[in-house]
Amino acid sequence: MEQRTYNQYCATARTLDLVGERWTLLLIRELLTGPKRFGDLQASLRGLGTGLLAARLKHLEREGLAQKVTLPPPARTAAYALTEAGEELGPAILELARWGLKWAMGEPRATETFHPGWAVLGLRACFDPEAATGLRAVYEFRIDDEVFHARIDDGTIEALHGPAQHPDATVTTGTDAFLSLTGRGLTWAEAIENGAASASGDSEALRRLGGLFRMPPPHPRRSDRASS
Repeated sequence: MEQRTYNQYCATARTLDLVGERWTLLLIRELLTGPKRFGDLQASLRGLGTGLLAARLKHLEREGLAQKVTLPPPARTAAYALTEAGEELGPAILELARWGLKWAMGEPRATETFHPGWAVLGLRACFDPEAATGLRAVYEFRIDDEVFHARIDDGTIEALHGPAQHPDATVTTGTDAFLSLTGRGLTWAEAIENGAASASGDSEALRRLGGLFRMPPPHPRRSDRASS
């Protein structure tokens, strides 16, 4: 398949030549949270067929944005991981996510899927460094069958898939409640109080959890003046 190009000697156009095809940025989004097996990527990207997934991965390999790796024991299976060049797309994708939270999200559509694991990147996008000043804590989130954790270290965050070795606080909830927490105004304290979520661990870490992640309220992309 011939690669399409804008044929412009421009950094933006050259970048879009590399990552502008459909599904490519979403593949990079998946790999930003760690190496993934082919089947993991297919499960997270419903609607992306096997052939097109293979083609997109080959493209990322060919362009030096991803590479094949072998997962450490006990898995010892083949997977895909980002190269240094691929990892440096992370800030751009986080900015796209922040823009989307403000200008593109709204209510979920009936045809849309949601995987709680996507929140790993969302935690980074919504993180408020000032609210985490002086805090050192590890939070483990259990959303239905998905488990991920966030390590907070005095205004910085590292969010990863999988359980934490020694979490300071653990929060458990379901997907519907989690969506309400991330986009419909429900706070962690309210969710715990009404039974939609449960929490255990260090009381100070749990107290500060509510202020660590700030979802911007959705904004209309067209003003009343523009639509009148």
